[in-house]
Amino acid sequence: MPSETANLDLNDPAARQMLAEETVTRHYAANPQLAVRYGPKGRAKCVEDARYHLAYLDEALASGAPPLFLAYVDWVRSLLQGLGVPDADLRAQLAVLRDLTLLRLAQPGSVEAAAILDLALAVFDAAPAVPQSFIDPAAPLGELATRYLDALIRGDRKSAADVVLAAAENGTPVADIYLEVIQRSQREIGRLWQLSRITVGQEHFCTAASQAVIARLYPWIFSAERNGRSMVAACIGGELHELGVRMVADFFEMAGWDSYFLGANVPASSLLDAIESRQADILGISATMVAHVDAVRQLVAAIRADPRGARVRILVGGYPFTLAENLWQTVGADGFAADARGAVGTATKLMCNP
Repeated sequence: MPSETANLDLNDPAARQMLAEETVTRHYAANPQLAVRYGPKGRAKCVEDARYHLAYLDEALASGAPPLFLAYVDWVRSLLQGLGVPDADLRAQLAVLRDLTLLRLAQPGSVEAAAILDLALAVFDAAPAVPQSFIDPAAPLGELATRYLDALIRGDRKSAADVVLAAAENGTPVADIYLEVIQRSQREIGRLWQLSRITVGQEHFCTAASQAVIARLYPWIFSAERNGRSMVAACIGGELHELGVRMVADFFEMAGWDSYFLGANVPASSLLDAIESRQADILGISATMVAHVDAVRQLVAAIRADPRGARVRILVGGYPFTLAENLWQTVGADGFAADARGAVGTATKLMCNP
């Protein structure tokens, strides 16, 4: 058992591990039936879950943005329900965690962390919200998105590609296909995985298939007249979800920019080399996980501190930045956009106001 001294730093992975272990120990001691229900492997999973809770809580504290943690709790609540874990178990674990933050964390973080956990616990007073589908068959491209998604779920990559390519050949704007068919389908795939209706393997297949489909749309993407502007796009280090920012880079191409897409898990040194060699006007950074917000903050600071990044304007995007107003400013960026079309618009405004 750790000492009663309240001096732990939530930003320290070792401290998070210690708190996670103690959280589960106390939770299990107060509820002996958990050991029978979940067994040794389940207990280890509970420790892993508690460690994730703490990592997301740390990001919310560092960013001054409680909505980051509240959205995470809403997500994990839905995920665990799909796995058969009762709401009461998650709530009890968070309640233990709340008490331990006051006991173990250094001030003033302990009080702030407990306040965020109090907000999260209040969420359980309402019935769980079932995530709504991202596809509306009645929407203008809803029927097309439905057919595309159905093909992906069946594992039929050829039919999925045929659906999209036929639409492009018949004059449907590629930008609309990106946002209303491919993007919505990918978000729906994430929702289905969250609800345990598809497997991780299926989710990975669908993403890989969509990447292949996008590559086949390039004849339409690279047809725009060049405007002399250049942008570099990448995911933050540790981030493996690259499809969204790849679509952003393609939207810049469709708007006449020269884009240089570096992909996932890119270190700062490689980004700086690309900014310099491409004479980039814009750097687009994507993070899809709340746990990566601090990494975005550090990356932006590293770019700003290097002479090669002195003139580039930095845009950020991804799920965390849609949750908390002005989070993009907190990490030091020049702008934010909720989607690829908005990113081009924001970049254009930044170029007009250097």
